[in-house]
Amino acid sequence: MGIYLDSADSYELYKRIRFSKWFIDKTGIITELVDRLGTTETYICVTRPRRFGKTVAANMIAAYFSKSAESRELFDGCEVSKGTKYQDHINSYHVISIDFSKIDDLCKNYDEYISAIKKRLANDLREVFRDIDFREDSTVFDDLKKVFDSKGIQFVFVLDEWDAVFHMSFISEADRARYLLFLKNLLKDQAYVAMAYMTGILPIAKYSSGSELNMFLEYTMAKEERFGKYFGFLQDEVDALFSIYSRDELNPRITIEDLGDWYDGYHTFLGERVYNPRSVIAALTNNNLGNYWTNAGPYDEIFYYIRNNIDGVKDDLALMISGEKVRCEAKEYAATSMNLKTRDEILSAMVVYGFLSYSDGFVMIPNKELMGQFADMISREASLGYVYRLARESEKVLEATLLGREDEIASILECFHDSEAPIIRYNNESDLSVIVNLAYLAARDRYDVHREDKSGKGFVDFIFYPKRDGEPGIILELKVDDTAESAINQIKEKKYIQRFTGKVAEIIETKRVVFVGISYDKMNKKHTCKIEDVIVGNQ
Repeated sequence: MGIYLDSADSYELYKRIRFSKWFIDKTGIITELVDRLGTTETYICVTRPRRFGKTVAANMIAAYFSKSAESRELFDGCEVSKGTKYQDHINSYHVISIDFSKIDDLCKNYDEYISAIKKRLANDLREVFRDIDFREDSTVFDDLKKVFDSKGIQFVFVLDEWDAVFHMSFISEADRARYLLFLKNLLKDQAYVAMAYMTGILPIAKYSSGSELNMFLEYTMAKEERFGKYFGFLQDEVDALFSIYSRDELNPRITIEDLGDWYDGYHTFLGERVYNPRSVIAALTNNNLGNYWTNAGPYDEIFYYIRNNIDGVKDDLALMISGEKVRCEAKEYAATSMNLKTRDEILSAMVVYGFLSYSDGFVMIPNKELMGQFADMISREASLGYVYRLARESEKVLEATLLGREDEIASILECFHDSEAPIIRYNNESDLSVIVNLAYLAARDRYDVHREDKSGKGFVDFIFYPKRDGEPGIILELKVDDTAESAINQIKEKKYIQRFTGKVAEIIETKRVVFVGISYDKMNKKHTCKIEDVIVGNQ
């Protein structure tokens, strides 16, 4: 067994997944791949954002095909074992598995990077096929061809994160062309290739306008139905995991609705809901809703995308952080650029890398987990102007609300609306809610904030559910060209508190609720605020 050839890593890594209590059977993809063996459709490239299970699937596929370890214990009883060709191909191939995102910490340039990969693969071939007389100066392509010519052996290639090299700081345009040529020579029109399964973030066509890798069939989240159900968790799969959680957790603190709010928001080509699998499992394991998004470099940092055109996207950020969607013509190709400039390029790249979701010409922040990432970013980056400054003032707004300082809240909102003149013009309550949402950004650390929550006899603009015992709740209603007193009266008349008390009683104890009415008079350009304290049960 070698580093790349017949490595035991895939078997051991997938074994951990297979025997986890949170295992979801995605082995059906193997049945689909097996059906392509011996055809011209054996070159497959699957692209998805990070954290959607591409590497898990790659390890699973390698573990099934590889001769390196007997793996029936991992697959017997799973979906793949129901296929008629299951026994014919399991543990039947020499598998070459390469994760192109792995790089030595001392690597300084492309030559060192690719030379290390070639050397490891050449050494593996010489170790496994000791009876073959390889030329000393031969290429890995020559070596693989010699194995095939001598023994008739074909290889299954499992290439994970194939496009990672394009995002490495030392890569030049010339290096990109050389890398594509390397893959072409390794895979294209080679009789030793039984199958080439490749994963990445962006489709091949976005990097190559030539024919280097045109033998691949490409499967993206947005444009292809095939293989869609094998990446991310679908709703029925999350339901199954939640049943295990409910059975085993002595003091469950998560609802199935919570998982949707926090980790849903993506869609397959057919419109099925898709959850972030890593975050769902982390939340259920920890019995805690939280931000499990991990950053692994600049392409995992939101500010990386917007830094070249902050003025072009800051109003969009304000709208999306407030729960709105914004129109955008998302283009996958934009994400290949290292120098994003136009608004559509920036938003498109954020869709491709999973920070935003896209549907029917609009982009949006998909869930509360990502909302937290955006909230952290706007609280750090002063270059975002009014968005940053209003977010920084949000601690004061929350404190003033809980202490009943009506004039202070109105004054803060007045200041930002007058001095910053954002694109939002307060034509209705929805526009006003964008600024108010930013003003209460800090509340998300202590509250679960819901917008347009159906309750009582109508809809309320915001309900703030406290996360800890003893914290007061907040119900906030907005008005344009009406009075703050009218907003308070609407909260009372429509009995919005019914929703609050019903949900909170299931989780924590709280006795105090703060009613907040905020209004804006367009003619006089004046904000007003009205606050009333209510004791639960006395209203």
